[in-house]
Amino acid sequence: MAYNNHADQTEEICLEVNGLWKIFGKKAQEILKSDLRFESKEAILEKTGNVMAVKNVSFSVARGEFFVIMGLSGSGKSTLIRMLLRLIDSTSGSICVNGEDILKYSKKRLMDFRRHTTGMVFQYFGLFPHRTVLDNVAYGLEVRGVSKAERLAKAQEAIETVGLKGWENYHPSALSGGMQQRVGIARALTIDPEILLMDEPFSGLDPLIRREMQDELIELQDRVQKTIIFVTHDLHEALKLGDRIAIMRDGKIVQIGVPEDVITSPVDDYVREFVQDASPAKVLTAGGIMDQPEALLYEWQGPKAALRTLRDIKEDYAFMVSRNHRRLIGLVTLKRLKAVIQNNGSFPEDAFEPDPPTTAPDVILEDLFPIAAEADYPIAVVDEDGRFVGEIQISSIFESMTQNKEVDTGE
Repeated sequence: MAYNNHADQTEEICLEVNGLWKIFGKKAQEILKSDLRFESKEAILEKTGNVMAVKNVSFSVARGEFFVIMGLSGSGKSTLIRMLLRLIDSTSGSICVNGEDILKYSKKRLMDFRRHTTGMVFQYFGLFPHRTVLDNVAYGLEVRGVSKAERLAKAQEAIETVGLKGWENYHPSALSGGMQQRVGIARALTIDPEILLMDEPFSGLDPLIRREMQDELIELQDRVQKTIIFVTHDLHEALKLGDRIAIMRDGKIVQIGVPEDVITSPVDDYVREFVQDASPAKVLTAGGIMDQPEALLYEWQGPKAALRTLRDIKEDYAFMVSRNHRRLIGLVTLKRLKAVIQNNGSFPEDAFEPDPPTTAPDVILEDLFPIAAEADYPIAVVDEDGRFVGEIQISSIFESMTQNKEVDTGE
């Protein structure tokens, strides 16, 4: 099962949470030291009047990762993200940012941490109605004591980054909900935070505007490469945005994984029910369904050697790759190869099928449908350096959809 609480240890860890608990009520420490802590949220509330909000949570986030925390109302996700900023203090545990436990920070150190290391975007925009867009965006730098000229220049840059150029001198009341949320994001970006915390920032928006904001956030992250902790109750939003997703229930994280793993390998019935309506076409990737071909052709081979390879594997095609780094050169077909040999054609150029279909490993199935509809041969999967990493049979695209549907519904 592809399931791991922690980021890939080969990547630099930005945030690490270990054994984090939050119990609201006067008996919090008493509960934590007793076997009561193992009981359900409802049982603890009934027996003690205390609320178990976050229960022994551990995870880590790599620098530059888009990490989504999702769950239904009451799952503890919003409490958890506020704990990461110490807007809510924990009952027990540790929250380490760049190796330092922020739970041990003094008030002054914590204030510096909030002003310089993190930025927060809330569901409700929290804009100052009497300030212009420019002054709202510059507010964080104003609190830092940055000069007016410098903070306005940086605020203007952030406004342009989120696509609000021309709206600098308007007040929030003149802006749509989506535009107001862009102001909130710009305000967080202006301080150039290392970590961006986003608590259901799009949940109050109309569906169409929400989708647009999701797309814009993806494009923005490609440019700014922040470490983002994003809270949502919407599975489709989580699948669309997250590099990894943590699913919470009753204060606990029940599964962490990349979107594809969450859909294809739910850890229990709760997660399975949660994801059953998700479309595999929006989650499964080319890299997840590709296969390795029985054989490849190489640029130094002659036409007769290539023909022998195709006959040995009983195929009418094969991909040709370079001597170094296995870069894709083209798709050789049996028909064209025979013509080269018979007519003394140029090899391998005349043996290539023109414009063979290719895709990147992270492309989702939904985006492969148009390619598959026009393809006469398998689709080559090629990485960002042009290296051949696998092939996708056209039939496997539709088989993957069927197989995952059967898993989800329990058929």
